[in-house]
Amino acid sequence: MRETPDELHRLQALLDASLARSTAHLRSIINEERTLTAEQLTRVLTGMCTLAVSTVTAKGEPRISGADGHFLHGKWHFGTARTAAKARHLAARPAVSAAHLRGEDLGVFTHGTVEVLNPLDGEPAADWPDLLAYFQDFYGRDAFDWEHDVVYFRLHPQWMTVFAPDFGALLGKAPDHS
Repeated sequence: MRETPDELHRLQALLDASLARSTAHLRSIINEERTLTAEQLTRVLTGMCTLAVSTVTAKGEPRISGADGHFLHGKWHFGTARTAAKARHLAARPAVSAAHLRGEDLGVFTHGTVEVLNPLDGEPAADWPDLLAYFQDFYGRDAFDWEHDVVYFRLHPQWMTVFAPDFGALLGKAPDHS
């Protein structure tokens, strides 16, 4: 868990507000008995979590693809090749939806906008050196040409909800990072 108390507070406020403004149908599925607190969520979302990331083409056509997601400081962070369609879509239209699912045990659904963390032109995010160190430690320093080959994004959530019927079971199941 890398979140500060302030980050946990903001994440909890987002989770509460998102569920409160959800439809009655969604609240019949995700309720206080079948969700997680911010603190619980950060204990479950460790390491790499496969994300389904949804973007939109210039014609407004939806596209979905996978990405390695890392939940750090209460937000999703993910990367892709600078030449990937996903990178072009997000550069032009930063609105995104992302989902992380683990069977019927966990569903984390997020809508928001992305920030480019390491643009080729322009200044990187202030915390990019720390994030880069984390990613290089996770994947290996020589895994990529970190400056030219990959682009990383931070998803600033505007809405996020979590389905988790059994927190205890989630703690007993380590995610498969293979």
